[in-house]
Amino acid sequence: MKAIPTEIEGVIILEPEVFGDARGYFFESFNQKAFEAAVGPVRFVQDNESKSRYGVVRGLHFQKGEQAQAKLVRVVSGAVLDVAVDLRPGSPTYGRHAAVELTGENHRMLFIPRGFAHGFSVLSEEVIFQYKCDNFYCPAAEGAIAWNDPTLAIDWRIPASDVILSEKDRHHPFL
Repeated sequence: MKAIPTEIEGVIILEPEVFGDARGYFFESFNQKAFEAAVGPVRFVQDNESKSRYGVVRGLHFQKGEQAQAKLVRVVSGAVLDVAVDLRPGSPTYGRHAAVELTGENHRMLFIPRGFAHGFSVLSEEVIFQYKCDNFYCPAAEGAIAWNDPTLAIDWRIPASDVILSEKDRHHPFL
């Protein structure tokens, strides 16, 4: 597994080694030893999967305090622009974001440590998105930032007129 640092400390792109032949391909989507060598010790406790269509923006979500979550995200099929926003108090990159295209073809994964808001936009007709979390979901600890916060200046790579949001995601505050 190849680890590629982003502009924001702790947010790491992971590229697995993919073995392909006439039958198709094989790769390890998760290997604890390889992951810890690239990122450090993290114990995942929950796996999630979502299916979305073009234009959907999910996020920017986070959990606060002791319920904060680190995530390892990937796309099984389709394509997203995945975004992590630094919310760590005192961080030199507070309020900045890292954005990475994840696809079913590039097999890239993104590790997002605790202390970040996370979201993605669907760039393909449809996407199957999976992620591991190192803490259980806790509704009382959830928080969010508006996807279109002007101070974040995130280019979601889809026109604002095509954005599809949940009712909940329509009402988040700016950072």
